[in-house]
Amino acid sequence: MDQALETFFNNRNPFSDITAAAGGVMAPSVDIAENDGAITMTAELPGLSETDVDLSIHNGLLILKGEKKMEKTDEKDNYHVTERRYGSFQRSMRLPPSVDEAAVSATFDKGVLTISMPKKPGTAPVERKIAIQKQ
Repeated sequence: MDQALETFFNNRNPFSDITAAAGGVMAPSVDIAENDGAITMTAELPGLSETDVDLSIHNGLLILKGEKKMEKTDEKDNYHVTERRYGSFQRSMRLPPSVDEAAVSATFDKGVLTISMPKKPGTAPVERKIAIQKQ
């Protein structure tokens, strides 16, 4: 029950691998899709540019991190409501062995980061039927 309440109030997925960097308050939403040739991850990063984002692979872990800074234009403005999130973030994903780490690439367009992770040739999953025995 505690986990359900935390998920509801913090808008966090208990099965997610989000980790926030020190002082972080922003956690980008991602979609992950897979087909026979590649895994594709898209991350929503509104208000950021490609220079605000760092993407790396370390020991089989894809690491996405960055920072969204609050823009202050006039120090005389008194903010009554601030719903937009600012701060640093980090998100990681363990790459499956089928991914060709050397061929991973990324593009950034209109606040959406798209990461393409091609699979190694010949690493298609093997499927076999398993007989179920009656006891």
